[in-house]
Amino acid sequence: MTTNASSVRSAATGPADLLHAANGLALVRVTIGAMFLWVFFENRGKGLYTPGGYAGLISYYIKSSHCPDAWKSVMSLAASHAAIAAPMQAMTEISLGILLVIGLLTRPAAFVAFLFLGSLWISEFGTSWIWELLVAVLASLGLSIGRAGRRWGVDAWLSQRWPSSPWW
Repeated sequence: MTTNASSVRSAATGPADLLHAANGLALVRVTIGAMFLWVFFENRGKGLYTPGGYAGLISYYIKSSHCPDAWKSVMSLAASHAAIAAPMQAMTEISLGILLVIGLLTRPAAFVAFLFLGSLWISEFGTSWIWELLVAVLASLGLSIGRAGRRWGVDAWLSQRWPSSPWW
């Protein structure tokens, strides 16, 4: 018995399968967004968005991390400007959390989350389990590629009005 590869392929990627994939991406998007919101409120409660708290955390990473020396120089710069860097990090975390949970501008938000979490993963290198952040880093990249806001998000409505936009 022979089968036609194209008929097998189209049967495997029918509308129901695409709907399940979209639901899965949306679930990951909401989870990563909730993680950002949780971390924002946890860090706020710990005082890590104050200049002293932020500089202390970054100093710990500089001392304990096995990241490249060039990256430690970047972290040192951030720690020395903690009065600016701490509120910027707070705004980044709360903004990414909100945007991802509601599914607005999901692709750029997920890409920024990928870069942000990737930089944090490098900063923490050797201080925690390697997979602790790497899964969230790669999930964020997948969200930006997969247009995760087109299901359960504001981007679904926006994509109906402007379907060719690369933003959602």
